[in-house]
Amino acid sequence: MNKKNLIYLIAGIIIGGIATIILLDNISDHENINTSEVTETRHKNEHSESEEEHSEIINISDKVMKEFGIEVKTAGPGKLLVHRDLTGEIVPNPYEVAHIVPRFGGIVKAIYKKIGDEVKKGDKIAVIESNESLVQYDVTSSIDGTILELHMTPGELIGDDKHIIKIANLKTVWAELNVYQQNLGEVKVGQTVEITSPHSNTVFKGKLFYISPTVDEATRTAIARVKLDNSRGVWKPGMFVSAKVVTSFKKVDVAVPKNAIQILEGQKVVFIKGEEGFRPQVISIGDENGKFVEILDGLHPGDKYVAKGAYNFKSEILKESFGGHGH
Repeated sequence: MNKKNLIYLIAGIIIGGIATIILLDNISDHENINTSEVTETRHKNEHSESEEEHSEIINISDKVMKEFGIEVKTAGPGKLLVHRDLTGEIVPNPYEVAHIVPRFGGIVKAIYKKIGDEVKKGDKIAVIESNESLVQYDVTSSIDGTILELHMTPGELIGDDKHIIKIANLKTVWAELNVYQQNLGEVKVGQTVEITSPHSNTVFKGKLFYISPTVDEATRTAIARVKLDNSRGVWKPGMFVSAKVVTSFKKVDVAVPKNAIQILEGQKVVFIKGEEGFRPQVISIGDENGKFVEILDGLHPGDKYVAKGAYNFKSEILKESFGGHGH
C-alpha cells in the first residue's frame, strides 16, 4: 500500500468513527426522548385517574333519595350555640314536699296507704291510738302528691321524728346540676338548658333559675337548678341526667349539621349538588357543638349540599353499590 492510500484509509477510519459516535449519540437522545415521553404520558394518566377518582359524580333519582331519607339544603349563615356539658340528678321540688309527723305517740292500729300511692289532701293514711288518752286519731295527707316514705307498720309503737310520712307533689321536679368551680364564670342564671336522661328519650328545654352561692368542699362544685314539667311522670327523683347549658353563641358564614360531614380517604368532605350530579368536596372546619359545624372553606353560601343521608353517598363511593348509577 502506497503512502497516499494509507492516508485515505486512516482518514476513512477516523471519519467512520466520528459518524459512529454521532449515530450513537443520536440513538441515545432518541431513547431519552421516548423514555421522557412515556414517563410524561404515565404521569398524565395517573393524574387523570386521580382527578377522576376525586371528582366522581353520583347520580341518584329523587325516588331513591326519598327512600333513603336524603335531604338537600342550601348552605348559608347560622348561629352556632356554644354549650357547657353538665351532669346531675332529679330531685323533688322542695316547695311541694310535706313531712307529716304524728301528733301523739302511740300504737299504729291501721295503715291505708303504701309507698308510691297517690294521695289527695285530707286522705287518711294511718290510724294511731294515743298512749295518753287511748283515743284513736287519723293521720292524713296535707297535700296532693305521691307517698315517698312511710316509716310505720301496724302494731308498731311510735313516738318520735323517725316515724315521718314524706309526700311530694311530683308534677314539677328540679334538675340539680353540678357546676365545677372553673366553669362558674360562664354558667349563669337565665341561660337555656337542654336536659336529657339515658333512661328516657325525653328532652326538656328550660332555664337555669338558681346557682348556689357556695361550693361544696368535697366535690368543688356548685349546684345549678332547672325546674322541669313532670305532668307525664317521666322524671323520677334520683334519676341521673345530662345537661347542655348554652353559654354563648357565634354567628358564622356557613354552618352545616354534623352528619353532613363524612370522612373520605382521610379527608372531611360534604357532598355538593352540581349540574351533573353530586360530588364529594373537601372542606375545612372551625368551631362546632353537638349538632352543627362551622365551615371555613370548601362550601360557600348558596351551594346545594346533602344535609341528611350523607353516609349513603359515602357508601356509594366506597362500595359502588347504591342501586346503580343514574337510578
